[in-house]
Amino acid sequence: MSRTALPATRLEIDLAALGQNYNYFRNKIGTGIKMLGVVKAYGYGSESAAMAKELVKLGVDYLAVAYVREGVALRDAGVQLPILVLHPQPPDLPELIDRCLEPALYSPRLLKAFVDVAQEKDQKDYPVHIKFNTGLNRLGFWENDLEWISSQLQKTRSIKVLSLFSHLAASDDLDEDSFNQRQIDRFKSIAANFEAQTGMRPFLHQSNTSGILNYPRAHFDMVRCGIGLHGFSNDPSVDKELIPIATLMTSISQLHKIEPGETVGYNRAYKADGYRTIATLPLGHADGIVRALGNENGSVMVNGAVAPIVGNVCMDMIMVDVSGIDCKEGDPVEVFGQNHSAAAMAAQAGSISYELITAISQRVPRVILNPA
Repeated sequence: MSRTALPATRLEIDLAALGQNYNYFRNKIGTGIKMLGVVKAYGYGSESAAMAKELVKLGVDYLAVAYVREGVALRDAGVQLPILVLHPQPPDLPELIDRCLEPALYSPRLLKAFVDVAQEKDQKDYPVHIKFNTGLNRLGFWENDLEWISSQLQKTRSIKVLSLFSHLAASDDLDEDSFNQRQIDRFKSIAANFEAQTGMRPFLHQSNTSGILNYPRAHFDMVRCGIGLHGFSNDPSVDKELIPIATLMTSISQLHKIEPGETVGYNRAYKADGYRTIATLPLGHADGIVRALGNENGSVMVNGAVAPIVGNVCMDMIMVDVSGIDCKEGDPVEVFGQNHSAAAMAAQAGSISYELITAISQRVPRVILNPA
């Protein structure tokens, strides 16, 4: 597709950047440790199928999604790699089995429900993953559930525990080192007790992106990388080594010359303090540009120059001040990307990169660049 044929507003996904980020994190783990790529939430707002297929080419060992429907979409796209479903819901368990997805079982209710469905479908040794809560207090069995879990496993041949896993609560905060270490120690204890009670030795995983970087002692048998694959690490020094894979582009629809005292947008939220040039861009809060970025809190890049967002963000449009910037109608605008970080833009709204990139609406076309 030629540049002139590209949609005015689009999210460009650079798979070459994904490859560089993947290799950076792969080189941080030891030989023999598996790498799981997290592609939930439509691939963190990018394009999950394209990401997953590229990660398969790169040699990733596992994929993970949050919900069954996300795994089904990958299967429909032809992805055959093992897919861990991190937060399955009981009504979706039959389809999970039908599509050969692997559930994280995190509660007595879910374990019982899954065993029932697996038995109804005449499954034997269906692969499952048991999640334990070691301090995040979000999902997971407690350590004192081990005896009950063991008793349930002894009653059925329908499932086989492939892995035990947990999640570090503050792996990006080295001031929480003692808390993180308690989580690691607790997980080791759980794994040892599970093996003692069941005679099974599943593989273990606890580290997310920041855990890969800060806690090599928690790499165990596999690590899970999500936001890092997208070019963000929660560490500015590491971010310099990564490349954001997503660039949100748009263009100038119209330029307005306004006089001192004139206002812009709903509720007249912006009032010009002099002669100003205002550009209207074709995207708004329906596309993921939150209202908190309006009124000069956020900015975009126009021909290499910073242009603040003025007035309130509209559903389908934002207005930016391009006074003093050499530009014309139709010129490209980088909302965020390699030249205008999504992390920095999110910070302007008092948020984080995860929220901004996952919020980009599905009505924004995705353009895939540089596949292997």
